[in-house]
Amino acid sequence: MAPPSRAQAQAHVEAVVRKSGTSFGLGMRILSRPRREAMHAVYAFCREIDDVADEPGPLEGKRRDLAMWREAIEALFAGRPDRPTTVALLEPVARFALPKAEFLLLIEGMEWDAEGPILAPSLERLKGYCRRVAGAVGMLSMPIFGAAPGPASDRFALAMGEGLQLANITRDVAEDAAEGRLYLPRELLEQHRLPQEPNEQLLMGQGLVRVRAALGAMARAQFKAALAEVKELGWAKVRPALVMHAVYDLTLRAMERDSFRTLAKPQISAPRKLAAALRAALLAPAA
Repeated sequence: MAPPSRAQAQAHVEAVVRKSGTSFGLGMRILSRPRREAMHAVYAFCREIDDVADEPGPLEGKRRDLAMWREAIEALFAGRPDRPTTVALLEPVARFALPKAEFLLLIEGMEWDAEGPILAPSLERLKGYCRRVAGAVGMLSMPIFGAAPGPASDRFALAMGEGLQLANITRDVAEDAAEGRLYLPRELLEQHRLPQEPNEQLLMGQGLVRVRAALGAMARAQFKAALAEVKELGWAKVRPALVMHAVYDLTLRAMERDSFRTLAKPQISAPRKLAAALRAALLAPAA
């Protein structure tokens, strides 16, 4: 079967973004069309491989599907994309010099998830996971945003990615536990004498409050480290990431105000999210 046309491929990735309902789209709207289309293609790739890891099904099937995605990335970088999302990625890969290694790291992160529920990883393992599923997205995003390559760009991408992922993990403890997952690091669970498996005992009492507070503080520290690079990079070049950070910051602040006691996701209204996104898009962060 012939691969889809570029127009068909772009329509496909746009549909993936719309269906997801992600707040990711807020930051992308301020990009020029070629950069926005590139980010949508990257997002669609992330969404599709994440679906392989997350959806019910036998492990062998997930391994096979993720291996096929590895082959699809190799075909993409050989100039022969064969599925809608990689067709949509062909031009961005060439125009923005997107590194193949980061696509493969993303697939590796999904392979970690697919192999079985992640349960109380070591802090080192958790950071490795964040590097794959979030840091890699940042590393792919920076050239699309137009940020100059170099150490500051890499530091921003990796710190922001880790901060966003840690904030997600802190927020989603109960939801992850219901699916048999536990991303909280082993060292913190041991320190606060909590079980290293997702059960009722884990979700009760002050121990979990303290673990979530510690993880939230780690997320906050990573956000601070990323923001420290903005002056060197130039605010305008990283505005899409700052918009996303602003939306996540609302959630982290809500958890901090609650002292991490409530397991339900904080409810942030659409107008508040939009206002925070607009401030980040229009105003440079305070030095």
